[in-house]
Amino acid sequence: MRCNQCHHDDTKVIESRDVSNGESIRRRRECPSCNTRFTTYERLERPHLVVVKHNGTRELFNREKLLSGLLRACEKTTMTTMQIEDIVSDIERQLYSCGESEITSTKVGDIVMDKLADKNEVAYVRFASVYRRFKDIESFEKELSQIRKHQTERAKV
Repeated sequence: MRCNQCHHDDTKVIESRDVSNGESIRRRRECPSCNTRFTTYERLERPHLVVVKHNGTRELFNREKLLSGLLRACEKTTMTTMQIEDIVSDIERQLYSCGESEITSTKVGDIVMDKLADKNEVAYVRFASVYRRFKDIESFEKELSQIRKHQTERAKV
C-alpha cells in the first residue's frame, strides 16, 4: 500500500480489525519513510448488481445511496451510525445472496422495510412515507396498521 503523504511504496500494517460483521477489514498502517499513520479498509469486491426501478430504468446498486436513505430515515432517533451500517451490510448481504444479477427496487425497499420494522418504528414510518409515496392520510394509516400488526405478531413469538 502506498503512503498517502510521501507516496512511499511500502507501508507496514500496525493493526488489523474486522468491521461490518466480517464484511471488511480495517487496517492501521504506518509509513517507514515519513512515519505517517493512516487507515485503510478492504472490502470483498462483488459482481455488479443492477437495480431495476419502477419506471424500468436500470442502475447499479449503490451501497452509499442506501446508507444515505437510511441515515435520513433514522435522523433524530436512538439508532447509532454503527447500527445503521450493520443494517446496510445485512441488506447488501441478503441482496447478493439471492444469486441474481438484477433485482427490483421494490424488493430492495421491502427488505429495508423488514429490517427497519424490527429496529425502529419512527425510522420505519419515515422510510415508508418516501418509499410508499403516501398520497393521503388513509394510506399513511394503513401503513401504521401494518406496523401494529407486525408488532403484535412479534410479541406472540
